[in-house]
Order: sequence, then C-alpha cells, then structure tokens
Amino acid sequence: MTIRTTTVEYPLGTFHLAVRGEGRDERVVAVSFDVDHFERLAERVRARFPDEPWEEGGSAAADALRRYVDGDLAALDDVAVDTAGTPFQERVWAALRSIPVGSTWSYADLAAAVGSPGAVRAVGSANGANPVSIVVPCHRVVRSDGSLGGYGGGLDRKSWLLEHEGVIGRLPLDRS
Repeated sequence: MTIRTTTVEYPLGTFHLAVRGEGRDERVVAVSFDVDHFERLAERVRARFPDEPWEEGGSAAADALRRYVDGDLAALDDVAVDTAGTPFQERVWAALRSIPVGSTWSYADLAAAVGSPGAVRAVGSANGANPVSIVVPCHRVVRSDGSLGGYGGGLDRKSWLLEHEGVIGRLPLDRS
C-alpha cells in the first residue's frame, strides 16, 4: 500500500495528514496542525510500515476534512482511522469518536465511558497521544469546570475548533 500525504487549509493555518490505502481500505494514520509535529507522527508511521512508499496526493479523508472546515461538521464521522495505540488508548480514542459534534465531555466523563472512572490522568494522557486529531476529536474534552484545559495543538486551535462546532458561547470555557 501507499501512504499519501496532503495538507488542508483552515483559518488558523494548515492541517497535515497522512492516509494509508485507497477506497474502502483508506485509513488516516496521522493528522497534525504543524509540520514539525507531523514529522514526528510520520516517523512512527514509517516505523510501522517501513516498506511502504510515501507520496503527496489527495484522499477521501482530505476531502472530508475540507468539508468539515467549510462547515459540514459531520463530514469526519465516517472517516476510518488506523491509530495503532495500546488497548487502553484505542478504547479512549473510540470513546472520543462517540462525542457528538457540538458537545464536550470532561476527562472524568471520558474515563467513565471507557470503564475506568478512576483513570482520569491516564485518559488525559491517551487523549494527548492521539495521532489523528480532529478525526478523533480530542478537542472535545474539557475540564470538569468547563474550562478548556490543555491541547497539544495549542489552546487557540482548540478554541477555534470548539467555536467552529458551536460549543463556545454555551459553556463557561476559559480561553487561557
């Protein structure tokens, strides 16, 4: 299989993504906001698939991400991913995909959803290790008090994503 990379512009910059396979076999393996972080993700993908060629090129996932940026907030719902995490990370990432657009969960909500209510920190760590942000919507997790908390892509990007999805303005989110 070939791994294709492409970029998608959005109001705060550029998303970088990599997909593996084509058609119904296409899976997103990496998404990042900046090229430096994307290169670190790409190194992990290269280690997983050392013999697969890389090329620049479009994908159905990139088209879905463009539609999301343009306002079709459900466009990413059916995009397939290949995240290759630990079993716990995979449970967390699957639970993230069940958070509806326009909603947020606290880290405690997420821990409860994966059957580990006492593992709030572990859930936060798994959330932060998500290799396919946006598609697996880790930005929809906020602190229990409604403040933004952290975000690997930066709080300005998390704010933009939540505002784009119609969340900001309905919660007491702290933008600091």
